[in-house]
Amino acid sequence: MAIGIISILVGFFTDHSDHHNHFWSNILVNSFFFLAIGLGALFFYALQYATETGWTVLVKRIFEGIYSSIPVFGGILIFVLLVGTFGGHHIYHWMDSHVFDPTSEHYDAIIAGKAAYLNKPFFWIRTLVYIGTFVFFARLFRKKSLEEDQVGGTEIHKFLYKRGALFLVFFAVFSSTLSWDWLMSIDTHWFSTMYGWYTFSGMWVSTMITAILLIRWLKGKGYLPYVNENHIHDLGKWMFALSFLWTYLWFSQFMLIWYSDIPEEVTYFVERIEHFKVPYFLMVGVNFILPMVMLMSRNAKRTNSILLLVGSIIFLGHWFDVYLLVIPGATHHWHYGLFEAGTFLGFLGLFIYLTLNAFTKASFLPKNHPFLDESKHMHI
Repeated sequence: MAIGIISILVGFFTDHSDHHNHFWSNILVNSFFFLAIGLGALFFYALQYATETGWTVLVKRIFEGIYSSIPVFGGILIFVLLVGTFGGHHIYHWMDSHVFDPTSEHYDAIIAGKAAYLNKPFFWIRTLVYIGTFVFFARLFRKKSLEEDQVGGTEIHKFLYKRGALFLVFFAVFSSTLSWDWLMSIDTHWFSTMYGWYTFSGMWVSTMITAILLIRWLKGKGYLPYVNENHIHDLGKWMFALSFLWTYLWFSQFMLIWYSDIPEEVTYFVERIEHFKVPYFLMVGVNFILPMVMLMSRNAKRTNSILLLVGSIIFLGHWFDVYLLVIPGATHHWHYGLFEAGTFLGFLGLFIYLTLNAFTKASFLPKNHPFLDESKHMHI
């Protein structure tokens, strides 16, 4: 975190780009990436209750710890959006009122045609509804989970079962629309109907990687005694499968747009291939080829060193994925240096602090969960 603070301060005062777009776009990248990990954890947590899955009970507190960071990173993201709303940066071109004015030399007919959706009041209503909904459900799930430790029985479980299903309804919509608002609208002229799913798949796989790394680290410290190789194997299968889901969606979006070769659609990839070619295709290769080669076998998903190595590399690969969703449309220049690395480390340190601090607030063992015994005796 100290490295991050220094990097952010130095980066701001040495950034000579238009309206500090280089600086603010990097803050956006990191705030969204770590917020997305929290949202992925909240989604997976709700999914386990809605499907009444038993094997994940012993690791449910890991996901509670991960999504505890949502209010902080959501707050940072809101701050970045506020700065842009008041003209502090020009990451979102549509936030400039001149593009909607037919009498202005900056008038943009394409952006003006999207005014019903891309306008500041509606944008902020959506943003606050997203964050408010996520924070509400995160706190509700956590509160009831801790209450279950004291009360026991099945009533709280049934309550969370219903609320988990309800949250999934909201998340099914919000996971797509928030990606349109916060990321896709940076490239205002362009759109893709697969963008929301693509962003969601990256969010989900990043969460599963984070959970595996945390569980492995905690077990090395003597915690989580009931979590066995079978639980980690199943989490490894999630990491493996979701890497293929992400790759499928990346290729489907790329192939359909590139093959049709419609100018207003293909421009999105032209920008990235012409000016970000090496990181763009390296990111795809790392996020697909590495898990395919290294995690295919059963033993690999049960080998500590392989999971830690592959997970760490893919984690960075998906950070670069978010980086390449934002930077080309925000700055149009490929530059990665000490500022970018330091900012990432600062946000990573903050995420680790928030997550580990949440772990200290409750026992890792949800002792009165009705499926606890099933999770303890999981074998595959």
